[in-house]
Parts: sequence; structure tokens; C-alpha cells
Amino acid sequence: MIKIGNIELPEFPLLLAPMEDVSDPPFRAVCKDNGADLMYTEFISSEGLIRDAIKSRQKLDIFDYEKPVGIQIFGGDEDSLAMAAKIVDVTNPDLLDINFGCPVKKVALKGAGAGVLKDVDLMVRLTKAVVKSTKLPVTVKTRLGWDENSFNIEEVAERLQDVGIKALAIHGRTRAQMYKGSADWTLIGKVKNNPRIKIPIFGNGDIDSPQKAVEYKNRYGVDGVMIGRAAIGYPWIFREIKHYIKTGEILPPPTMEERILVCKKHLQRSLEWKGQLIGIFEMRRHYTNYLKGLPNIKDFRLKLVTLMTGEEINAVLDEIAVKYAGYEFPKTNIELINYHEKCPV
Repeated sequence: MIKIGNIELPEFPLLLAPMEDVSDPPFRAVCKDNGADLMYTEFISSEGLIRDAIKSRQKLDIFDYEKPVGIQIFGGDEDSLAMAAKIVDVTNPDLLDINFGCPVKKVALKGAGAGVLKDVDLMVRLTKAVVKSTKLPVTVKTRLGWDENSFNIEEVAERLQDVGIKALAIHGRTRAQMYKGSADWTLIGKVKNNPRIKIPIFGNGDIDSPQKAVEYKNRYGVDGVMIGRAAIGYPWIFREIKHYIKTGEILPPPTMEERILVCKKHLQRSLEWKGQLIGIFEMRRHYTNYLKGLPNIKDFRLKLVTLMTGEEINAVLDEIAVKYAGYEFPKTNIELINYHEKCPV
């Protein structure tokens, strides 16, 4: 059993990464159904929360069926982060996570997200301010360093543990790498095996199959893995990893019928949570991933991203289910992963 404060997670938990414009309640629901043990909201600007920005406040929406769930915030000012932490407290999540990993310019170059990696002293002060301002367990998500000349994650882990964080998730890339190249888990393993480190260490980056999850578990000794892009349009990766850990066997990929049913559920929750117009518009980014691998799907996909009612979209999804009934998908999810340029930190 893994513990984060008073939160009890199963041995080797699977975490859904916080991804901007992806990890909303509808998406989290289908991931939870398929075995995600701990999930996070999209990251929320501390300044936005304080200003009562509508989009920032909406991201605080969490539901009982998601638990345990964490709310993730970001910012570069101690007072703003501390005030945001107090606001988050009221919504009663299971934990509060600080984003020190997002590499996109609009965040990192304004001294937040991965930008804080250039100033470890500031990172410590920001973290301490949040820990002192909330009753919730505080965790951190970050990267190996700013660039290849500043790998500082070992120092970061020790110092953040010293000011009270309860777990650390590490993406195996620097800010300079963005999402390019391969994640380097070597330093993640060093952090985990540092005798000074007593908190759970979760690894993140390039986990795209059950085999890789188990390989990295055994090689680097991490307490669990965090999955981001590989879950987009393929929430079944969580159940596949769990099954492989338990039995050593690879589950067959989901059937066409199951893919359509989950896609419909995702759409319905999107409509309920966001309303008709925004729900339909924001769901469009997911269809390509749900249908990835199907031959001659272009015309159907074009309909899905142009129709404007849930009824019409469901009718097209039914057409797809009939046309491709019995289609055999690839045995692994590796080829189903799309490059995602937003912020799966």
C-alpha cells in the first residue's frame, strides 16, 4: 500500500497526469472506470482563482466518483499560491498538487511551471507557502531540470520533502526538451533510491504499454507511474497495465463496440458538464484518438468534427460501430499515441 498523507493507494498505483484541455471531469470519468487510481484536475492558475476567473473556477469541479482526486495549481508568487491554496481547500479534494513542470512559453517564461526550475530557492519558498496555507496533503509535479546543463531534481526532491510535500511526480525530461526525444528515467531512479527520500516517487514519461510500465517499475523502483498522452483516447491502458502486473498476460484490445460505448459516455458527460456548444466543440479533439487505427475513417471523422448536436454525433458513432463490427485492433497501444502539444506535464 502507498500512502500520501492519509490517502491510501494500492501497491504500485497508476496516476492520470494533469493535462491542460484534456484532464477534465468527462475524461477523468472514463479513466476512472478503467482503473486509474489517482487523478488530477487540469492545472489552475493561482492568479485566475484569486481573480475569480470563470474558467479557473470551473476547473475546481470534482465529483465523489473520482476520489481520490487532486487539484493542481501553478504560479510564481508566494502570496498568490498561498491564497489559491486556501480557495482549493474549500472544494475538499484529497490533495493539492503544485505544477513545477509545464514547459509551454506562456507559463514557463513567466516564472511559473517549469520556469521555477531555474531557481530552486524560489521553488522551495513557493512550496513552503502552499504547505503552510492548507490542511491538504501537498504534492509536486516537476521535471529533471531546466535543460541538460541543470539537472537538479535530486536537490529539488530533498528540499521539497524537507518543507513538507507528501509525494513527488517526476517527468523524465527537461523543460528544454518539451515533449521531444525519450524520457530519461535514470535520475528518477536515483531520486527514488536516495536513502534520504521517504515520500512516494512517481515516474512519468513515455509509459505507453503494460510491458514498459512493469519494466520501469522493476528497473527504477518507483512507487507508481503517471500516464498522460497514452491515455488520450485510450483509457483502457490503466486496466491493461493492472492486468499485466497481476497475470503477466496482455489483455486483448477493446472491441469496436466498447470503444464506441466509451466514446459516447465521454461525449454525454462533456455535454452535461460543459453544455451543448462547448461540450461538442471540446470533444472533437478526442475522436481521432478513439478511432485511431481504423482504415478509411476520414469521412466519418470529418462528420464528427462538424456536426453540432449530440444526437447527430451519436448516430455517426453508431454507423461506425456497424461498419467496423468485428474489426481487430493492434495488440498494443503504442501506435495509438498522438503527440499532444498542450501541457501534459
